[in-house]
Amino acid sequence: MFSLQTKKAVVTGGGSGIGQAIAVLLAKQGAEVHILELGEEQAADTHALIREAGGTAFVHVCNVAAQPDVLRVFEEIGAIHILVNNAGIAHVGKADTTTEEDFDRIMQVNVKGVYNCLYAGIPQLRKAGGGSIINMTSIASIVGIPDRFAYSTAKGAVRAMTLSVAKDYLADNIRCNCISPARVHTPFVDGFLAKNYPDNREEMFEKLSRTQPIGRMGRPDEVAALALYLCSDEASFVTGCDYPIDGGFTTLNN
Repeated sequence: MFSLQTKKAVVTGGGSGIGQAIAVLLAKQGAEVHILELGEEQAADTHALIREAGGTAFVHVCNVAAQPDVLRVFEEIGAIHILVNNAGIAHVGKADTTTEEDFDRIMQVNVKGVYNCLYAGIPQLRKAGGGSIINMTSIASIVGIPDRFAYSTAKGAVRAMTLSVAKDYLADNIRCNCISPARVHTPFVDGFLAKNYPDNREEMFEKLSRTQPIGRMGRPDEVAALALYLCSDEASFVTGCDYPIDGGFTTLNN
């Protein structure tokens, strides 16, 4: 089960955290993985992990917010079977504390970046006879999260994109689903705590962990396992769905 032999996958933002875990697992299952990152150095660790395990991986320097860049890379890669739109950036702020510059930056990467990869990737999925698209959203697209105005807005847009794409490409054998994680322990979390809570990092880590009813943050490999299922032929009857992976956050926090 869950074999990806003969499949070609694109993972944006595959250099660290959830993107890295997904890229590594897809390669382990036999896929040829193409990692899109802003620089080769950002993808070096993922590339090395895959190659050391005997997998096949390629790194493409690409700014997902720049459509000419994205079109060039997808044309170089050619026909694909899997597209994971994982690249994204975070932001902390309310509606009246988010600057126009920050709002535009979030939209460029988290919304336009996904659109650009869909625009360039869907023709390549058609060439392969269809396949699977996964968009990484967030529980912030489902429930209210404090101080995440721009981020929530962007992830809500991606959730809507998922439904639209799933509907429009049924006849092309292209499935599209999204995954909505709660807090996942990634290098971003560690950096956020180090920057904002240098004197009580452990206390804040525990506090953030306890916001999930299950009592801890998720792990990148747990999200990757769900992504693998949605990429695989075992999920051939699944499209247009959003999968919260949140330790009970969206249903048990009451």
